[in-house]
Amino acid sequence: MSNIFGRKLMLASAAGVALLLGACMTETPYKPATGQGFSRTGFSERQVDQNRFLVSFAGNSSTPRDTVERYLLFRAAEVTLQSGGTYFVMVDRDTDLQSRTYTTGGFGSGFGYGGFGGYWGPSWRYYGGGFGAARGFGWSPWYGGGFGAFNDFDVQTVQRYEASAEIVVGRGPIPRDNLRAFDARQVVDRIGPTVVLPGQRR
Repeated sequence: MSNIFGRKLMLASAAGVALLLGACMTETPYKPATGQGFSRTGFSERQVDQNRFLVSFAGNSSTPRDTVERYLLFRAAEVTLQSGGTYFVMVDRDTDLQSRTYTTGGFGSGFGYGGFGGYWGPSWRYYGGGFGAARGFGWSPWYGGGFGAFNDFDVQTVQRYEASAEIVVGRGPIPRDNLRAFDARQVVDRIGPTVVLPGQRR
């Protein structure tokens, strides 16, 4: 029973890694947010009060910071127009670089430390190619483990950007003395041609 349980855990972990890698092959298009946690990508917004919104855009590991921030600005302009405004003021803005480390190829592959939700902790070693060892990083049952023989695995770190902003929607002429005020229609007209929708190619 323990062997069957172990196989199921390994298969589930490998499937999760494969899904993440597959999703990160191309840049995140401009689309409503899907997924949860680190796998969440796309735009979202939340209305705080009558004229105030929290807007965000999260990209995958293939989406550069410039694209993430540009799509955030575009979404802020769209939200402004959809709510009947003519301009928006960027009250606060932040771009966050998020990282996740995972392992592949050995027993216990998965995200974070160990791959089994913290139930056991492998010891990380570098094998230099000596007798009975493979070159590269690997897990040894003799150094902090307890499962089977030597297992090679790869350690990879996935990084992605997520930009968020608090905006206040205004109506009427744009305040010329406020450098944080953006004309929503101009933003849409200028950034719109660079926005990639789902199914489109650059």
